Amino acid sequence: MRNCIIAQSGGPTAVINASAVGIYEKNLETKYFDKVYFGINGIEGILNKNIIDSDSLNKDNVLNLKQTPSSGLGSCRYKLADYKINSYDYDRVINILDEYKIDTLFYIGGNDSMDTVMKFSQYCKNTTCKIKFIGIPKTIDNDLLGTDNCPGFGSAAKLISTLIMETYLDFSIYKNNGIFIVETMGRDTGWLAASSSLARLNDTPLVDLIYLPEIDFYEDKFIEDVRKIFKEKNKAYIVASEGIRDKYGNFICEQKTSAHDKFGHSQLGGVSNYLKNLIVSSSITTRVKTLELGVIQRCAMHLASDTDLKQAAEVGAYGIELSKKGYTGVMAIINRTCNNPYKYEVSHTDISKIANKTKYFPKEWINEECNYITDEALNYLYPLIQGKPDIKYKNGLPYFSIIY
Repeated sequence: MRNCIIAQSGGPTAVINASAVGIYEKNLETKYFDKVYFGINGIEGILNKNIIDSDSLNKDNVLNLKQTPSSGLGSCRYKLADYKINSYDYDRVINILDEYKIDTLFYIGGNDSMDTVMKFSQYCKNTTCKIKFIGIPKTIDNDLLGTDNCPGFGSAAKLISTLIMETYLDFSIYKNNGIFIVETMGRDTGWLAASSSLARLNDTPLVDLIYLPEIDFYEDKFIEDVRKIFKEKNKAYIVASEGIRDKYGNFICEQKTSAHDKFGHSQLGGVSNYLKNLIVSSSITTRVKTLELGVIQRCAMHLASDTDLKQAAEVGAYGIELSKKGYTGVMAIINRTCNNPYKYEVSHTDISKIANKTKYFPKEWINEECNYITDEALNYLYPLIQGKPDIKYKNGLPYFSIIY
């Protein structure tokens, strides 16, 4: 008997479940695996034998996960030790997978999840274990190396730019419009904040200033930028990533605590209010509104990109092909082959080229003033937000599935 198990970890996206369903559907078609199991709450759940046989679930309910946002299989942020120092977790997981006759583990996630895939594949190569570990990409941050874009990002970008259009219209109704500041996610990279440049009315950009983690943040320069825009327009719309830093690499809004997650990431929040205080204390205006977009960026199926949804399913389905060909320690990737018309192909690359590495927003796509992005970046972004998924509704609301 040859079985597989699918699990998710890290932060969710609007389309992460489409990757799981992509694997599930491809196996219904190919019947390569005898059974498909779901590992609930990632590798941590597998360690606790929190495993569901997909045959025990309603098939239509599982398929409907494709239009259900967030992590339908649950998630975790479980950091594995170096197996050369402590192999307990590795041994236990392998024993459990053997018990279920698992041939391949498909792990859907971002940077930290790919670290897990790499560690397990390396462990197996140094033992007699024949189980294959294959990474399926997801992250709204779009910061995985080796792939043109990450499933989850296109939908987040579409949501951000749409919300900016709507909030711009709301904040622009008064004669004295003041200043509006939007804070996006993005600890280390500015892809999400940069996507705000897509927001337009009558082909005119709505955002005046964009600040990304890739560029050192200087308070004096920021105040100068805002003062100039406000003097010209009597209003300003600003977007900043939560991860903007000073020249020393310190987050400008890092909480004054020792709080970190299990991967050592600082707990962030409050950039928009920090910038508001700078503006008010500089006597530019006291009329400043802020909006921290928060988790809506990663779970808004009602504004998902159809391109994003399809790609998420495709990289999942491609995982089956990778397993059939005997690959392990690899991640499915998206290669852009043409920008206009937009074309791409799904391929793969070695996990060691991705794990614990970061794809930053290109500095050549940032303007000379370091407060906006270039047309080249727009050409990259536009194809990723196209299309609207045809989702089912029930009682006037999107119809979502829960399987556990």
